[in-house]
Amino acid sequence: MVLPSLNPIRSERILASELPIVDLMGERCEARKVIVKACEEFGFFKVINHGVNHETIAKMEEAGFSFFAKPMNQKKQASPAYGCKNIGFNGDMGEVEYLLLNANNTSIAQISKNISSNFSSTVSAYTEAVRDVACEILELMAEGLGVPDTSVFSRLIRDTDSDSVLRLNYYPPIDCNNKDKSSSPSYNYTKIGFGEHSDPQILTILRSNDVGGLQISIQDGVWIPVNPDPSAFCVNVGDVLEVMTNGRFVSVRHRAMTNSIKCRMSMAYFGAPPLNATIVAPSVMVTPERPSLFRPFTWADYKKATYSLRLGDSRIQLFTNCKEIN
Repeated sequence: MVLPSLNPIRSERILASELPIVDLMGERCEARKVIVKACEEFGFFKVINHGVNHETIAKMEEAGFSFFAKPMNQKKQASPAYGCKNIGFNGDMGEVEYLLLNANNTSIAQISKNISSNFSSTVSAYTEAVRDVACEILELMAEGLGVPDTSVFSRLIRDTDSDSVLRLNYYPPIDCNNKDKSSSPSYNYTKIGFGEHSDPQILTILRSNDVGGLQISIQDGVWIPVNPDPSAFCVNVGDVLEVMTNGRFVSVRHRAMTNSIKCRMSMAYFGAPPLNATIVAPSVMVTPERPSLFRPFTWADYKKATYSLRLGDSRIQLFTNCKEIN
């Protein structure tokens, strides 16, 4: 199982570094250049001036905190959308409660009947707003990569059959009674709340309250803490986008740490294609110098593989084009 463990872990190293920042109201050519470079080097970046109004974000955050503050018996009424500590289907565990919602209005309305009267409208408004941000970013990516059809990525999550989801993760404070608190600058991050993994979908748009905890790993054993920024969304490349860029963009492993003092809540929109969509890189991404690294597959195939494996297992390697790898 992915069990909570003390941090820092002896074999690991914490590296201070800042993620690239993309201003969506700045020059378009500059935005796409920064995005492409960030996706190649970090797989993560932050976006500011994203156009999602503060009220939409604040209402969603308030609705999330209100839900997680309910008594356990009331939260369980939202099952199977609600879960506590279990992650996935194969025994992985974390210090987390969550609410997992299909990002379509019909599904949201159905589950909202067991939560509150205005939950549906709040979640729908937020989901539609962040989906628009995701589509804008994906189109900037396509432009930056020189793909003639600039909607090649975005139309997969605009599709009415898109398998996109919204996940709210709530991490309560976990105090390890660390006697060395005063001497350690990172003592507030005590346990692994959600173990290391990559996101299987196309793109993730993440918002959290003003409490740190997200860490990314661009090399084994080295973790970069991502500082929270209330004015920004954190964006990361998913496995499907790595495949569709023929390995040029990287889907980076990351994890969430709990805080010993404050609770943390993250709201993650995972943009995904329809189940029957074939995942393949546009022809412009495949050249004699850079042959196709992955064989074609459907999102249903990849999702099935994801659910069959442990949280930290690599899935993308199962779909490599062995002829080219060898």
